[in-house]
Amino acid sequence: MPTDTNIRLYPWFKATQSLLFWQAIWFLYFQEALTPAAAILLYAVYDIVTTILEVPSGYLSDRLGRRPTLILSALAMLAGAILLAIGGPFWVFALGQGFLGLGAALVSGTDSAFLYESLAAEDRADEVERHELRAWRATFTALALSAVTGGLLYSAAVWLPFATSAAAFCAMVVLTLRFREPPRRADSPDLTTKEAIATLGPALRNPVLGWIFALSLLMYVYSHIPFVFGQPFILDALSQIGLAAEAPMVSGAVTTLMMLLSVGTSIVAPRLRERLGLAAILLAAFGLQIALSGALALTSSAAAIGLLMLRMVPDSLSRPFILARIQPLLADESRATYLSLQSLAGRILFAATLFLAAGGAAGADQMSHSEIQVILGWYAAAGIGCLATLALAARRIPVDPK
Repeated sequence: MPTDTNIRLYPWFKATQSLLFWQAIWFLYFQEALTPAAAILLYAVYDIVTTILEVPSGYLSDRLGRRPTLILSALAMLAGAILLAIGGPFWVFALGQGFLGLGAALVSGTDSAFLYESLAAEDRADEVERHELRAWRATFTALALSAVTGGLLYSAAVWLPFATSAAAFCAMVVLTLRFREPPRRADSPDLTTKEAIATLGPALRNPVLGWIFALSLLMYVYSHIPFVFGQPFILDALSQIGLAAEAPMVSGAVTTLMMLLSVGTSIVAPRLRERLGLAAILLAAFGLQIALSGALALTSSAAAIGLLMLRMVPDSLSRPFILARIQPLLADESRATYLSLQSLAGRILFAATLFLAAGGAAGADQMSHSEIQVILGWYAAAGIGCLATLALAARRIPVDPK
C-alpha cells in the first residue's frame, strides 16, 4: 500500500533532514564572519521566523496535506543552506536563517503526524512509539556523522559544511516527492476551517496534554541552551590552555559523541520508561537538562567540555514517548496545528531569552565564560523552580496511560 512506502522511507527522510554539517561550527562561522552578538541574533532570527510561521504551517499541513508541506519544508531548507554557504553581509545570513526557520516550521508537527497517520492507515497505530524511536535513531546517527565531518569540512573551507548540507537536502527533496499522502480516517468528517480549529478545544482543555505542553515548552528551551552557548564555551575553555585553533574540530567531535550517546540511550529508553513510568522519566530528563546548564555555569575548565556530550540524552528519554502519548489524544483535523502550537510556546520563550543574552554580549570580540556563567546561572535557577512545579502537578494528573 502507498502508506507502507511512507513508513519505509520515513527514517531516511529524518536522516537526510538531520545531515546538518554546520551544527558544530555555526556559531564559530557566524562569529568569524560577523560578531558574537550577531551570531546570537542570527539564531534568534531563525527562532523568530519559525515562531511566526509555526502555527500557520501546522494549519497548512492540516488543510493542504502532509506530503505537500514536507516538500515545501525540504525546498526551504535547501535554499537556506545555499544562502549560508554563499555568505556576505548580515542580511544574507539572516535570509538564510529565515529559510531554515521556514523549513523547520513546515516540518514541525507535520512529520510526526505524517508517520502516525501512515501507520494508522495500515492499522498499525499501536506501533507509533517503536517507529518514533526508529526515526530518532536515524536522526541522531545522521547528526553524529555530519557533526564530525562538519568539523573537518570547516577546517578545509568555512563554507563547506553548509554546501554539503545543501547536497543532503537535495536528497530530502527527492524523498518527499516519493511520499504518498496518508488517507484520513474513514470516520473523519470534512470540516470547514472554523470547525477544524474548533477541534483544538478538547485538546487544549485536556489536563494530560496541558502538562505535557508545559514540559515540552521548557525542554525545548533547555535543550537548546547548550546548542547556542556550547560552542563559545568550548572556544573559551580551549583558549585557556592554548588550543583555541582546535575549537572547530573539538566541537565536531563532541557533537558526534553527543549524538551517538543519544542513539545508545534510545536503545535502553523503553526499559527505563517501563520501569519508572512516563511522568518520572520525563521529569528526570528535564532535571538532567537543568543540571547540565548549572554545571557549565560553575566551571570554565576544558574538562567540562565532556559534559556537553549529555545534551541530547534528555531528548532520547522524552521526545519519542511524548509524541506517542499525545498522538492518540489529538484529532486528525488539527493534529499538526496542535503540535505546532506546542513548539510555538517554547520558541517564543527561547527567542526572548536569546535577545537578553545578546544584549549582555554586545561589543565583545569573543564571548567569555563570565558572560556564559551569568546567563546559564539564571537559566538553571529558573529551571529548578519549573521542575518542582511540574513534579507537584504530576501527582494530580494521570500522565501515565492506563
